Parts: sequence; C-alpha cells; structure tokens
Amino acid sequence: MTQQDIANMVDITSASKHFNLLLDQFGPYRIDYSRNGKHLLLAGRRGHIASMDWQSKKLHSEINVMETVNDVSWLHTHTMFAVAQKKWLYIYDNHGVELHCIKSFNDVLRMEFLPYHFLLATCSSKDFLQYLDVSVGKQISSVCVRAGRLNVMCQNPHNAIIHLGHHNGTVSLWSPTMKDPIVKMLSHAGPVRALSVDKTGTYMASTGTDKKLKIFDLRMYNAVTTRQERRAAGSLCYSQRGLLAVGTGHLVQVYKDPHLDHKGLPYLYMSVKGPVDKLQFCPYEDVLGIGHGRGFTSMIVPGAGEANFDGLECNPYETNKQRREWEVKALLEKIQPELITLDPTQLGEVDAITMEQKRQEQVERMGFDPYEKTRFAPRHKLKGKNSTANVLKRKKKVAYEDERVEIRKRIQKRDWEQKKSATTKVQQVRSSTLDRFKK
Repeated sequence: MTQQDIANMVDITSASKHFNLLLDQFGPYRIDYSRNGKHLLLAGRRGHIASMDWQSKKLHSEINVMETVNDVSWLHTHTMFAVAQKKWLYIYDNHGVELHCIKSFNDVLRMEFLPYHFLLATCSSKDFLQYLDVSVGKQISSVCVRAGRLNVMCQNPHNAIIHLGHHNGTVSLWSPTMKDPIVKMLSHAGPVRALSVDKTGTYMASTGTDKKLKIFDLRMYNAVTTRQERRAAGSLCYSQRGLLAVGTGHLVQVYKDPHLDHKGLPYLYMSVKGPVDKLQFCPYEDVLGIGHGRGFTSMIVPGAGEANFDGLECNPYETNKQRREWEVKALLEKIQPELITLDPTQLGEVDAITMEQKRQEQVERMGFDPYEKTRFAPRHKLKGKNSTANVLKRKKKVAYEDERVEIRKRIQKRDWEQKKSATTKVQQVRSSTLDRFKK
C-alpha cells in the first residue's frame, strides 16, 4: 500500500500528517522531534535552520547561519535547541536568537540529549566524546575515545548509555564518569554506518559497509538476527512500539519485530526524492520523519507510536504554564551523571559488601562484635552455690528470660484491657442510675 492509499482511508486529521517539504537548496536535512512530539526542527547542511509546529504547520523561526551545520537537537523544552555548526556549538531559542556560543565544543558531528540528566552528549571529528550540563552550562566530562572520527552515535533510552560506532567495525558503550568504554563489541566486518536502540534497551540495530543489518540482544551482546541488504543502510530508528525504520539510499523500509524474522518482507516501504540523511519516529504519533537531500517527508506508519502518554512527563497538549511548572519540577528531580550505569536496577539494591566491610572495621576498632549474641557463661560462686544443679538452673533462667518478658507484656496488656472494660461498665451503671433518678 502506498502513502496515498493510507491517507485516503484514514480520517482528515491523520491524512494531514503525510506531507512533503521541498527544500532542495540547502540539503540534506537533519531533523529532530521534541519529546512530546509536537515540534519539529529542520537543519540543512548548508546552514538553513527552521523550527515549527509540524501538525498545524506554524513556523516558529527560520534562519540561515551561513556555514555548515552537522547536527541539531532540541534541549529539555521546545524553547531552546543546540546546533553543531562547522566550528563550534551554538544554542538558539525558538525565535532564532543566539543564546550561547560554546567554543570548548568544536568540530561536533553528532549530538544526543539525555532529558532526565539535562546532559547534551556530543562526539566530534577530533575523537572526543563530551558532555555538557545544560542546566548550569558546564562541561562535566571530556573523553578521548582514541578511535578516529566519530560520526555514528545513539543513546540507550533505558539507561542513558551512549553507543558509538567506529570505522573498525566495533561499537563501544560509554558513561560520563568512565574514561574507558564499559563494553566494546565487534559488530561488523567494516565501518559502522548507523546505530539505534529500542525503548526497552533490550535490542540494538546496527548497519555497516558490509551490507548487513544486525539486531543485537544487549543482555547477552550477541547477534540474534542478521539480514543481508543490497546496499549499506545509512540511517536507523526504533519506534516506541518496536518498529524499525531503515534508510537505504532513496528507499525507506519499516520492519515489524525485526529480531524475530530475518527473512520477512518489510511492513511498509517508501521511496523519497533524495538520499536519506536521518530517520526519526515522532513520539506518540504514527508518523516517521524523513530528512533527505531534497527536504523533509512525513510518512504515516500505523502502529508506530505509543497511544498512552503520561501528562506529567510528556504532554502533547501542554500549555505555557504547564511547561514552566514541569521545567521547575524536572530541574529539582534531575539525576546526577554519577548514577548512569549499565544496569539501572542496581541503584535500588543494598550494597551488602560495603555493609560487611563497615562491620569488620567496627569490630577491629572496638575489639569485639557488638551485634554478636554471646553464649551465657555463669560465674563461679563459693560456699556450695556452684553445684551442677545451681549452674543448670541459672542457665535455664537466662535462656527463658526473653520468653518471660513477652509473657509479662501479654499479662500487662490483658490486665489493662480488663481494667478498661470494668471502668466502662461502672460508668454505664452510674449513667443508668443517674437517668433513673432524673426520671
């Protein structure tokens, strides 16, 4: 089925989500949707930058920076976005006004924004992976990867780990607090072209110049599916419901459950007017955005978006007041970079090893274990009081001491309840007597 057939069968609102923007002067175009899926950002390689409400087709801003633009990304709200230009990293607002020029981030090629940590991760042609905390405007980490030019990058939405693809066919996983990769895996026989990780953080899709599309299970770091393509794919993207979009030349293919079937036909496919540069599914919408050499194309993909959204986290219908309140709350709940780990479930567990070490240090410092229950040893008594029968009697007395305490508590509680019930009966009798006298 073609996009025109789908548009004719659905309602008018859904049909309006399929459109083309012919921009053949400043392409190819990089795209980015905001977290709530309402706003779209377009950036042409030759300097054209535009932000818009893609559903109502309302243009927020449109500028030309008159130099090469490598990548673009929204920040925590749709009022600010970052642009990786030819030399430095720039921050603009939604009206196109330049807010910051960060010269410590130079020659940036790709960017990923971590929304819960307020971190902008960038990789450059100078072999550096850098992290910028946008809440305070401070660089918190800069790591030399020692793998050459870095132009393949994606993030794991489950644990905020950054995945980098290298020219030797390896994929490395990075955290801002580590100077070495957490995991390094060989994925292809040639340079890696594109990477994408699904929402659950379970599967990673990768393509290389060996013309293979591989799906890796990140729980075992093994390839579960390998698909041979006619050409090397240059762009990948997972949707919220697990659909995988693959961009190869002028052709875009969408696969359903790609980790289960390695020979199945694509769910949908579409040919665009120019070479595909970036693919991205719109959050909470059945729409796939395609940035290519001759502009932008919005493709309808039924079943791609999540139908249920959390209005306190990402609200597509939020007002300006709700956005301001959410921004304050998100800043107060910001997660520190030190908590980015490969397994985020470890943060809620008890560190038993550390507790044992603390207990051993306390024992060494005090000379005895205060938590250890020592065995009772009766002391020696004189004048015939240290007979075997008396020693056994004292041992039994200590052994049943705890039990006697519990029995005393139960007896005291029973006596208190009896006394309370007797007092209540006396009061009832007195009140009835007084009522009789009054009558």
